[in-house]
Amino acid sequence: MTVESHQAEDIIVEVSDWLSGEFASRLPEDVIADIVRGARADLQGQIVPESLGELLHRLARFRVLRTIGSR
Repeated sequence: MTVESHQAEDIIVEVSDWLSGEFASRLPEDVIADIVRGARADLQGQIVPESLGELLHRLARFRVLRTIGSR
């Protein structure tokens, strides 16, 4: 595991925890974690690493809200 991939994993956990706290009453934690991982995969190679935290949070939050709206 490289330093960059370790930092990315830390960011994924942080964003998952943040969104789980915000939306715990509306979506299970594992669903939110899956959404965050999917958003991370979609951002892979598309952005500079320094932007990962902010962009991952924005994209994953949008997708969580979309998922809640479709239920």
